[in-house]
Amino acid sequence: METNLLTKPQHITSLASSCVLVSVESHVWNATVTSREISDEVTAAKKADRDSGKFMKNLLAKNHEHKAVLNYRQTIYNWVQRATYDWAGSQRLLPVINLARFHKEYAEHEAKFNELVDDFLNKYPSIVANMAFVQGDMFDRSEYPDVSELRRKFSVNLVQSEVPTGDFRCEIAQELVDDMAKHYNRQAKRMVEDILSKQSEQLVEVMKSISYCCETEVVQGDNGELKVRRRKLYDSTLERAKELCETFRKFNLTDDSKLEDARASLEKVLSGLSVEELRNSDTKRVVVKEEIDDILSKFGV
Repeated sequence: METNLLTKPQHITSLASSCVLVSVESHVWNATVTSREISDEVTAAKKADRDSGKFMKNLLAKNHEHKAVLNYRQTIYNWVQRATYDWAGSQRLLPVINLARFHKEYAEHEAKFNELVDDFLNKYPSIVANMAFVQGDMFDRSEYPDVSELRRKFSVNLVQSEVPTGDFRCEIAQELVDDMAKHYNRQAKRMVEDILSKQSEQLVEVMKSISYCCETEVVQGDNGELKVRRRKLYDSTLERAKELCETFRKFNLTDDSKLEDARASLEKVLSGLSVEELRNSDTKRVVVKEEIDDILSKFGV
């Protein structure tokens, strides 16, 4: 066998130098348990086989403090999905240009998550006591962990690593080298195409939102009179659009001309523009909507 170098596709080199891999792992106590006793009662009452059904107990019966923690876990997940791109499983691709902002936002999410967990745990003893009344005959104190044990069931952690370049140097047959190189190139090409597709979708989504908000709508007042009303505009929408323009200006892996043209055009429309200006000027709203709709038309929207 001779020593061979498995050549990396250029896209992987670009990803490795312009991105990092991140994953945010969050864990919560779902407060659910399967009751064999109640399951047996239900199946017996329905004259069904013992294994034909299971009864899941919600130990906290949608307690507000616990539900707030669960909901915020979903908020963190949604944020990670918006801020990153698909890579492999829970690992997500994050452009280096957004790394500082990602760390800052993660710290804010981590603090909020821990705040909600602390609020829940502080009230936990009284919550359990109340469940004795809410659960009725289903209540079983042994199913509720102690606070010290419960605290370990809640966590959120950021894991970060480099994008692997896959520069393999090993003694392998040339046929295997060729097969691996083909697979690696297909994989890299697919990842880059997926990233480009998501970037286009993100631009289209935010432009559609701005265009929609620049419109007016006819509503019926309390007296039955029809009125023309401006749709509500949000600072966050405009900021999101500007952030995408800044990110994609430096993060365009294939120098895709369609993405760059749309980004540059949108950046020009947004230059010096404020939500306050749009709120106070019908003329400006019309102009901005027309310009953004023109960009959207190039995406077939």
